[in-house]
Amino acid sequence: MFYTVGIDVGSSTIKTVLFSFDDNGKNEKLLAKDLNKIRKRDTKEVIRTSFNNVLHDCNLQEKEIAYIATTGEGEMVDFRRGHFYSMTTHARGGVYLHPHITAVIDMGALHSKVVMINDESKVLDYRMTSQCASGSGQFLENISRYLGIAMEDIGRLSQEADNPEVVSNICAVLSETDVINMVSRGISASNILKGIHLSMGRRMVRLLRALKGRGLVLVTGGLAADAGLLAAMQELAQKDEMQVEFASHPDSIFAGAIGAGLWAGFRHLKLEKA
Repeated sequence: MFYTVGIDVGSSTIKTVLFSFDDNGKNEKLLAKDLNKIRKRDTKEVIRTSFNNVLHDCNLQEKEIAYIATTGEGEMVDFRRGHFYSMTTHARGGVYLHPHITAVIDMGALHSKVVMINDESKVLDYRMTSQCASGSGQFLENISRYLGIAMEDIGRLSQEADNPEVVSNICAVLSETDVINMVSRGISASNILKGIHLSMGRRMVRLLRALKGRGLVLVTGGLAADAGLLAAMQELAQKDEMQVEFASHPDSIFAGAIGAGLWAGFRHLKLEKA
């Protein structure tokens, strides 16, 4: 048996997982996971804390880990052994969480991307959003803070909308101005949030349509837990008569770290046989 660790260094959170494998690299088991928000702390300290947490959960020491792999901003992890691109890790982690998916939509704090994959988690094609942050988790977090609504309540409130006010601007700064104007006009929080979800979801659906996506699509990253966003994307896809179904998983936020941990097992065996 051997162990690997996957660390996904995001712009706002550190996600770390620990896997065990048998000697042949099979029967992988997700033994521990840790999510740590960076906030205003030193990123390297948060990374080390998250890593130590999964070791502690499994009563292991660093020297017992066969391979430590990173994804995202992995250069921040000076004790890593290898690094994998985020598209590769989210694809592998996505298939681990939901074996029958045809694509992954990674919706992070700053950027989002659609990744088409096959049943072996090989990346076939991809599209990314622009640099503008209005399609990101950070934008939605800023809006929720302005509205005085907890992030975990956004999805429920969005689905209670009866007349959503769609945000027209693609610029995050201008979109926030739109929201301020909506509040001043007495638009309800539910209708504002549903409008934002439709605006964000429209971008993802357009990217997916450009890739001719169909079948089961797993949403990963921090926004995967936002049921209102998934519902908005499903609504838009149905209007476009696209044959897709959007899904999430309780561990969707860990998809990148999971993929890194699984690829770490593969890389370790390759090196052992070299």
